[in-house]
Amino acid sequence: MKTYKPTSKSRRQMTTVTYRGVLSGDKPMKSLLRTKKNQAGRNNQGRITTRHQGGGHKKRLRDVDFAYNKKNIPAKVETIEYDPYRTGFIARVVYADGERRYVLATKEMKVGDTFIVGEDAPIKTGNRMPLGKIPSGTFIYNIELKLGAGARLARSAGNYAEVVAHDAGYAQIKLPSSEIRRVSELCYASIGAVSNEEQRLVNYGKAGRSRWKGIRPTVRGTAMNPVDHPHGGGEGRQGRGLRRAKSMWGKPTGKGQKTRTPKKYSNVFIVSRRKVGKKR
Repeated sequence: MKTYKPTSKSRRQMTTVTYRGVLSGDKPMKSLLRTKKNQAGRNNQGRITTRHQGGGHKKRLRDVDFAYNKKNIPAKVETIEYDPYRTGFIARVVYADGERRYVLATKEMKVGDTFIVGEDAPIKTGNRMPLGKIPSGTFIYNIELKLGAGARLARSAGNYAEVVAHDAGYAQIKLPSSEIRRVSELCYASIGAVSNEEQRLVNYGKAGRSRWKGIRPTVRGTAMNPVDHPHGGGEGRQGRGLRRAKSMWGKPTGKGQKTRTPKKYSNVFIVSRRKVGKKR
């Protein structure tokens, strides 16, 4: 982590990730860049569906390959780059047939490394293979939930899941949330962990850096009026007056409460629920 001299109150506690020596310093490849409109948390009707989003610096979307549909063709890492739309670093790779793509970089990945995607790929960091070929106790990331649908799980900075067991055509995977879930052994996953594990230690230091990132202010429910939030109202500072914490819409939230939909379609794949609250 990079720290700063306390030239101001916010600078005193501000920290950033040390990019020097980790990133290769190359500019992004123009053919792999896309434009993406800033929705600011609004849906197609202009209504806020995700709070605290909006503004921020203009960004260009990197076309990251999560499908990994080039099987049994070795790829070589050309660059390690920063991606403004995700916490982990990305790598530009060139396949043996000459095609270039962006992929999510692993923790140890550096320029010149190689990897391969295939059923017979060796157990090596960065390689990608079906879950049925990965032994128990192995750390994995970029995990598919449906064959050919692309990676969905364990994609954030420093994240990884662990293969716990194999049973009846399914692999049991312990996710970063501590949930243990069954996934078909035919689905693919990458060996290793996502890069930039220091991301969780970053301290923005001041409100302005949050605004640069596109994060708008969060107002406490207890500071609102009763019409605006279940925790609102009262003369002066008040407790919430409720046994359970609620969201703005009256749904249970935080403090170790279970918020998962009771009849969610994927409940049949859950072996052990995630641990919530302070005990975790």
